[in-house]
Amino acid sequence: MAVNWMGLASIGAFYVVILGTGIWASRKSKHEEKKSPGSRSEVAMVGGRNLNIWVSIFTMTATWVGGGYILGNAEVIYNPTKGLVWAVGPLAFATNLIVGGLFFVKPIRSKNYVTLMDPFQEKYGNTVGAVLFIPVIIGDILWIACILSALGGTVSVVMDIPTTLSVGISAAVAILYTAMGGLYSVAYTDVIQLCFMLFGLWLCVPFVLTSPYATNMTVAAVSRLHQEPWLGRLRLEDAGRWTDELLLLSIGGVCYQAFYQRVLSTATDAQAKITCYAGAVLCPILGIPSLIIGAVAASTDWNQTAYGSPSPYEQGKAGVILPIALQNLCPFYVSLIGIGALAASVMSSADSVLLSAASQLGRNVFKNLIYKRASEKMILVVVKASVLLCGLIGAGLAMMSSSVHLFWIISADVLYSIMTAQVICTFFLPQYVNQYGVLSGFALAMLLRALVGEPLIGLPDVLPLPWDRLQADGHRYRRFPFRTAIMLLAVAIIVLASQLAEWLFSKGLLKSIRSGETDSNTCDMAQIQADEEEMDKLNGDGSPSNRSNTDTEN
Repeated sequence: MAVNWMGLASIGAFYVVILGTGIWASRKSKHEEKKSPGSRSEVAMVGGRNLNIWVSIFTMTATWVGGGYILGNAEVIYNPTKGLVWAVGPLAFATNLIVGGLFFVKPIRSKNYVTLMDPFQEKYGNTVGAVLFIPVIIGDILWIACILSALGGTVSVVMDIPTTLSVGISAAVAILYTAMGGLYSVAYTDVIQLCFMLFGLWLCVPFVLTSPYATNMTVAAVSRLHQEPWLGRLRLEDAGRWTDELLLLSIGGVCYQAFYQRVLSTATDAQAKITCYAGAVLCPILGIPSLIIGAVAASTDWNQTAYGSPSPYEQGKAGVILPIALQNLCPFYVSLIGIGALAASVMSSADSVLLSAASQLGRNVFKNLIYKRASEKMILVVVKASVLLCGLIGAGLAMMSSSVHLFWIISADVLYSIMTAQVICTFFLPQYVNQYGVLSGFALAMLLRALVGEPLIGLPDVLPLPWDRLQADGHRYRRFPFRTAIMLLAVAIIVLASQLAEWLFSKGLLKSIRSGETDSNTCDMAQIQADEEEMDKLNGDGSPSNRSNTDTEN
């Protein structure tokens, strides 16, 4: 098949629009830097904490509804070994945003933090906080790989160009405008991208449903026609695995900096919560088209289409079934719009994750740990360099695997198994935990997750678990909800080890890990307070009576 020049031109036009929006937003970011009371790096990372509520809703939704979500939903429902019953993404993402709005908005906003790692470094010290950052950056890079893999597969299928080329171009565009404008570029391009998604994906649904190559969807849902029924089946023995995947996506999302970046960018707690709840409504709405298209793909006789035989699943292309279905079941120009919507979904998450990873590298690793006297200009340079580095690593991983669902699950897996316990204990049990506890829980979770293994990435499954089923290839099929078990066990170990350490402290048998360490976050907060007092004096509000009134109100 020759290169699809018309399709390539349409994708190119879309990239130009997104890049132009990102450049315009980067100029707005520079303008906001002059008006914002916060630092330049804070404007880049959280938009000066004054993002418009509608822009905030759009960027939160667009971040969650990424390439992994859209293509992953279609892949699961089309896969004859899974089906609709295993497509937990829409329900899980809505639950995640509701949980985040109810329980996590207030703790992260209470002290004007900038990143998720700020409260960790404030409580446990910069060194311990940096150690806990390891799974966070791994999860972010795997998520970037998932996103770029989705777009690379989409563009290569439709345009008939190498996956490496499409991944490289997509990564370059996302890296460029993210590095230029920070959160403002990311947020305003998300508005454009979400509009593309909402219009483009729903436009394709009627054409896919009326395709002459697709048999009756309702019959194919429960009967075997061209493959197993797309409704799928949940056996009692698989209930533990299903529950584990649902909780992984429902709770694991509260460990992503991308979530907190949007929560922290709004002006008030109420706006942050509205952003979460609105996103919880929009995520399932944007997930429905990919589920419908996946179901139609499972009901299609592919031998009758231009794609031919064997089917996409038999060729190992279930991960890109959505663009394949659009290309073969829709009119040409409609498929171009659909592919543009897919590209929008991918880019909307790629930029968000790049910025979240780079923000933590620049602030929590470089400034707080490596060079505490770093200027604002140096921090921004490190953030931009980190955007480039994370983008390159993610692009490299995306070129190594074609399964979007694989990267999607593993990226969430790393954070859910290892970091959820840390976030819960730090936000909700701060009086019961300390450095020794969190490090003990961290080490235990890492060890157990490594022993459980992950054959998909070559990690041997050493540890036997209840209800395991030995497969023909010698690997164990896990039915036990091991991720949730590891998370709950880590919570218990963190609390118990912390209390043991406290007892040893009282006996003089143990020293604090933070002995002699100066917490740069504390210094930063003291400096901010001093700056505010100086500003009050300049404004004539620094009189003793005003300060007394302020203290009384506090």
